[in-house]
Amino acid sequence: MAAGKTRKRRKKGEPPGPVGLKPSQVRAEPPNAVESLCKDIEKDGGAVLSAYREPLGGRWLVMAALPLEQVEPTPYQRGLSDTHVKRLEDVISRSGLYLDPVIAVRAGPRQYQTPNGHHRTTAMKNQGAQSITALVVTEPQVARLILALNVEKAHNLREKSSEVIRLARHLAELPEGREEDYALEFEEAAFLTLGLCYEQNGRFAGGAYHPMLKRVDVFLSVPLPKSLAKRAGFAEQLVKIDARVGQIVSELKAKGLESPYLRNFVVARINPIRFLKGKTMPIEETLDKMEQAADKFKTDKISVSDLARSGAAAGGAEE
Repeated sequence: MAAGKTRKRRKKGEPPGPVGLKPSQVRAEPPNAVESLCKDIEKDGGAVLSAYREPLGGRWLVMAALPLEQVEPTPYQRGLSDTHVKRLEDVISRSGLYLDPVIAVRAGPRQYQTPNGHHRTTAMKNQGAQSITALVVTEPQVARLILALNVEKAHNLREKSSEVIRLARHLAELPEGREEDYALEFEEAAFLTLGLCYEQNGRFAGGAYHPMLKRVDVFLSVPLPKSLAKRAGFAEQLVKIDARVGQIVSELKAKGLESPYLRNFVVARINPIRFLKGKTMPIEETLDKMEQAADKFKTDKISVSDLARSGAAAGGAEE
């Protein structure tokens, strides 16, 4: 390096350099596949407003107005929140404006699926609207990225896990694909296991086990049908452990010990990795050790001071 010259240091979090397209590159001549999609949208009764390349990855999108009755949610997402729909209806009716296009995929003639607009399309239908603006993606697999794309309303753990397991079952019907190939779609391996737990027990206390699962549960390098069968065993064992934990909690309450975090306290006591700083162990071994610890748990050795030291006596609530 020449004398007197210093290298400019990049700030933490600052991108290494320009990425994506320049404004002039976003607008271009659509390829044949995009032109064909535009014609299909028009045949379906929609109106193509523009076709362009999204500015980061350069993938083609079609901005269109779609007949509202042709737009439906993807089959593996959560149910509606009536409260959220009513809030959207109120805002739309008072403002008289709809400014938030949904993402949509053309699933067939006169059929579009949205991975992120279930509440908005319902609110518009309840308003009596006839059409909705949408960004129609040209790659159908984008609809699988439901959790990454769905920013309409924050998920809780039960909703997210339930969506992930429904998506996994949908993908398992495809001819190929290992579980680890869909890491982006699923986000966390733990969501798959928890989704199966919630199916077995709708009141399963997933929040108490999620921190542990995030450390020991990993994506499997086997085809999805086999991985789901294996995870069904994980879930069955975890639900069994939670049933025993529930018995322990009842016994502690009978002794006069009260805390909104009592279940979390018990789970922490039987968690074999809680003292393994930066280390972990296979999920099979973890669950076996948890089950053994739960069976050996002695409630007569637990006192109020134990709860206080663990922080379980603090305010809060179990899931």
